[in-house]
Amino acid sequence: MARLSLLLCALGVAGGLALPAEAQQDPGSALPVGTVVAERKAIDKALDFVGRVEAVSRVEVRARVTGFLDAVLFKEGELIKDGAELYRIEPDLFEAAVKQAQGALERSRAAQSLAEIQLDRAQELLNRNSGTVVARDQARAALDQAKGAVTGDEANLQTARINLGYTQIAAPIAGKVGRTSVTKGNVVGPDSGVLTSIVSQDPMYVTFPVSQREFLRYQQGGDRPDRSKVGVRIRFQDGSEYGQVGRVDFVNISVDRATDTVVVRAVMPNPAGALRDGQLVRVALQVGAPEQKVVVPQAALIADQGGVYLFIVEDGRAAMRRVKAGAGGTGPDTVVEEGLSGGELVIVDGLQRVRPGILVQATPVSQSASRI
Repeated sequence: MARLSLLLCALGVAGGLALPAEAQQDPGSALPVGTVVAERKAIDKALDFVGRVEAVSRVEVRARVTGFLDAVLFKEGELIKDGAELYRIEPDLFEAAVKQAQGALERSRAAQSLAEIQLDRAQELLNRNSGTVVARDQARAALDQAKGAVTGDEANLQTARINLGYTQIAAPIAGKVGRTSVTKGNVVGPDSGVLTSIVSQDPMYVTFPVSQREFLRYQQGGDRPDRSKVGVRIRFQDGSEYGQVGRVDFVNISVDRATDTVVVRAVMPNPAGALRDGQLVRVALQVGAPEQKVVVPQAALIADQGGVYLFIVEDGRAAMRRVKAGAGGTGPDTVVEEGLSGGELVIVDGLQRVRPGILVQATPVSQSASRI
């Protein structure tokens, strides 16, 4: 009899393991959970792509004459204006070359003046029948040679002045300057390579590849808008959305044979400098009027072999809902295409212990907190 009682107790315990969650839970204790309301929001019809930020202008600064670097006149990473002086090469030798060229030009001009006087005398003597045609022609040839020497010396002086100007290396564009590859005291010249780089800041380009299938679908659409009016939004790698809206300004004329994609470029305002050259971003093309969609935090979604589901609070208990996630949403939010109608209390906090059918005590959680 005692053995039978023990057997029945054991069966009772084993059977308790198979009871549903609501039978196992103490009726007086409800699991505290954090919830948010499944909202219906106006979501832009958008196509998502992966893009990269590119500077509109990018310049590699190089030395154009050879000499000792006398000064580095900028701070790495700072914003500089167009024409700001970046480097200075010792100018002494170049100033001397300018003076030497000036002296040569003065001599050649003096020789030209003399040749003009001699030609006038030769012509005058010839007019008086006291000179010869040969002497006059020789004087004219000497004058032409003197003029040629003046032209050559003027060019030499101009070259010397240009080279002197190259000792002051200035920024050809406005933008942000990078690291310097040389310091004061080094010899620099045309063979020294890139001294530093400058990239423009506002606006910036965002380039992204569009598959040939998507491109053809857009081209064949009867109500496709003007590409210059297609809004472009971007999101950063942490999911945050960039506050400015760009516009498509260029579509490549050929298809990349390796990837079967067309490169599209958008112009994006960058007044605060949040975009950086080479940055990887998510690109959303706004291709239609906004539609009302149900939006929930991504933190509420759970995936298994059957797909994606979430928990809602229904009559004080947790209920599982299979959903179909769609494209769109803002930042860490996700659009739900099927499974919710809006207004449901979606569980986002305490999901580790939630099971279908258990009693829950719902506490509203702010939307911002649910996205952390």
